[in-house]
Amino acid sequence: MMEQYLTIKNKHKDALLFYRMGDFYELFFDDAKQASQLLDITLTARGKASGNPIPMCGVPYHAAEGYLAKLVKQGLSVAICEQVGDPETSKGPVERKVMRVLTPGTLTDEALLDDSSDSLLAAIHQQADRFGIATLDMSSGQFNILEVEDQGELHSELQRLHPVEVLISEQMDVIDFIEKRAGIRRRGPWEFDLDSAQRLLSKQFSIHNLAGFGCDHLPIGIAAAGCLLQYAKDTQRTELPHIKTLNAEHRDEAVLLDAASRRNLEFDTNLSGGVENTLFEVLNTTATAMASRLLRRWLNRPLQNLNTLKSRQQSIAQLQNNFLHENLHGHLKHIGDMERILTRVALRSARPRDLTRLLDSLSVLPQIASCLEECHSSHLQVLKNAAQPMPELVGLLLNAIKENPPMMIRDGGVIASGYDAELDELRALNTNAGEFLLAMEERERQATGIATLKVGYNRVHGYYIEISRGQSDKAPVEYIRRQTLKNAERFITPELKIFEDKALGAKSRALSREKHLYEELLETLNKDLIALQHCAAAIAQIDVLATLAERAYSLNFCQPTLKVAPGIDIQGGRHPVVEQVLSDPFVANQLVMHEHRKMLIITGPNMGGKSTYMRQAALIVLLAQVGSFVPATSANIGMIDRLYTRIGSSDDLAGGRSTFMVEMTETANILHNATARSLVLMDEVGRGTSTFDGLSLAWACAVHLAVSVKAFTLFATHYFELTRLPKKISSAINVHLDAKEHGDSIVFLHSVQEGPASKSYGIQVAKLAGVPNSVLEIAYQELARLEESNPENVNYTEDSPKVLAPLQNELLLTPTNSELQKHLAKIEPDELSPKQALDLIYELKKLL
Repeated sequence: MMEQYLTIKNKHKDALLFYRMGDFYELFFDDAKQASQLLDITLTARGKASGNPIPMCGVPYHAAEGYLAKLVKQGLSVAICEQVGDPETSKGPVERKVMRVLTPGTLTDEALLDDSSDSLLAAIHQQADRFGIATLDMSSGQFNILEVEDQGELHSELQRLHPVEVLISEQMDVIDFIEKRAGIRRRGPWEFDLDSAQRLLSKQFSIHNLAGFGCDHLPIGIAAAGCLLQYAKDTQRTELPHIKTLNAEHRDEAVLLDAASRRNLEFDTNLSGGVENTLFEVLNTTATAMASRLLRRWLNRPLQNLNTLKSRQQSIAQLQNNFLHENLHGHLKHIGDMERILTRVALRSARPRDLTRLLDSLSVLPQIASCLEECHSSHLQVLKNAAQPMPELVGLLLNAIKENPPMMIRDGGVIASGYDAELDELRALNTNAGEFLLAMEERERQATGIATLKVGYNRVHGYYIEISRGQSDKAPVEYIRRQTLKNAERFITPELKIFEDKALGAKSRALSREKHLYEELLETLNKDLIALQHCAAAIAQIDVLATLAERAYSLNFCQPTLKVAPGIDIQGGRHPVVEQVLSDPFVANQLVMHEHRKMLIITGPNMGGKSTYMRQAALIVLLAQVGSFVPATSANIGMIDRLYTRIGSSDDLAGGRSTFMVEMTETANILHNATARSLVLMDEVGRGTSTFDGLSLAWACAVHLAVSVKAFTLFATHYFELTRLPKKISSAINVHLDAKEHGDSIVFLHSVQEGPASKSYGIQVAKLAGVPNSVLEIAYQELARLEESNPENVNYTEDSPKVLAPLQNELLLTPTNSELQKHLAKIEPDELSPKQALDLIYELKKLL
């Protein structure tokens, strides 16, 4: 047995081998050591190798899914080795074979997948500086390719797609952000051969060439797709009939976002890696899992196609009529994850309850079609036609599957009574054999007139009719003598022989028949696979549109006006996420940008809302280019081609980059790639270095964006010298976030006003943060000294930029008028009792 194990393991060195032995999957040697630690199961031993005990651990086969999920989530691959031979007839070890290999990117089992996110397998192929990317969602059959120009675009796409497993060539350049990813699989360079890829893909889709998919001009992407498809087939150990098409994506079809912008804007993942307080969390009230995944894809790929966006807007508007979205949502809740169910149907791995969920889904299609009758949007009509009722399949599944079937077909009891006469008879033989024999006995007594006739059974001779020896001569001619006893004769009849043949193997034959019928049912469903897949895709879109309609109504979003001409005019704009977490009403603001107002220099206090204002502008524009309504009272959006953000930073310790280096790298990317149709958010550029260098860099970046690039730019800064830019550049405008002082504290008004801010209010913000009073006293005194010695720095309206003169004096270490000194000045030592003096010492100590 161990020789057989080692032979199989040698073919799957990179995977843990789950080796089926009876009712358990066993693991041996290093696999057992690793699995026992990761799964927290007992490590034992079986036999010896080279004189040492062989490590072993195992899990019950009926509970294996939970253990497999844990392993795959940690990025491991698992080869499932099943017994394919018959233990009763096998000589030596039972024949075993690896039936499939589970990897993070090739999962189809419901228990191993996350309902709300795609589980993508990706392949990357490099030629010179260009890269081809192929992605496959094995659980739905969505197969895409695209090509990118450089590593920056590759990084951005990987941030968007977030594949859980990535195939790359062993000869590919070492790229830092790829090497750091989990789930990297290095493949032989021959697996990326273009000719082999074209043949493999053409065979998969039963076509002569790939021209019909519009991707024959993407050879690097095709090479990646070939490697990916072969890998998928190798892991599944079967054909992949659910992969019906190859979709060519082009980056210029969508708004381009770099990796930093996707991270900063928190579309569907916050900075901590969760979904809390993200745009996706606010919008995701979808009824179906497949719509939840589609919404993620829409948010991560805003479009530039005006017709597509307007059709989505029109659909959302019509679904708001008479609260139609509410009626739809009630019906959509009954629909299962059709995309993934249909994949399992195509792979012949669908379980009985998959089919009952498919039945439930198909059963509500008439109600959905009825709801959409009121809609005249061409887009909704297309979706309605794709999701037409399928009464034949509903009838088939209703008749074929029991209402609440077992989890697995191997247990039997799945096929409904009345669906197949032969199965019903076998079940009757198995469950009603006694009733059949009693009925036959009574019938034969009446037919022969022999009152003592009995029908019986024993293991040696099987079923028989027994007649006493004295009456045996009355046996009809069709009775065939089977056994002679001392006082009786035993016979068999053709009818009883047929019953015997059926009854003795009724249970196993019933299960075999049921499996055959189940396989036939899957084959029948596969004949309509394409129509079912189109239906699932349409239902997902309908659900997303209905969800956006409900969100627009519930959150008071407006329908934006989209146009090709550049310009942004947002009235009463709000941040869609921040608004939901605030206990106080959100302060709405306007944003107006056009050819003569392309750069806003934004000043104001920390905590005043500058970053929120910039982020809400970006999210409103991107929501508009998803096709959604937006959080504003009105919005007129000229479509952008790219969006860049330089907001916040942290050290890249592993990459050896400081905070300032990260900031400058992101800034350089923006300056090189932004266009006149781009929206750029720049927050506190230059703050990570000296005042002179930082101000100079911020000034130069602002000038370049305003004069050379001419991008729509929101430039937040605490360098008040930058507020002089509008006097030099006509398209630059000063705005500020308002705040009011109240005594020594500050009240943030969060409203955007024209003109520069008058003060920074940094010390007041420090007070709010809980900085000790003694430190604040020093800060106030030093601020007064700086303003006195550098009066030009408080006049922010001069024509030329000036910076602070270097300070020659050290900061005062002890203030002349501190809280401690004030307290001491009030003390009358001669009037203090010993107890009062002791108490006073404790009070003074607290002031230090």
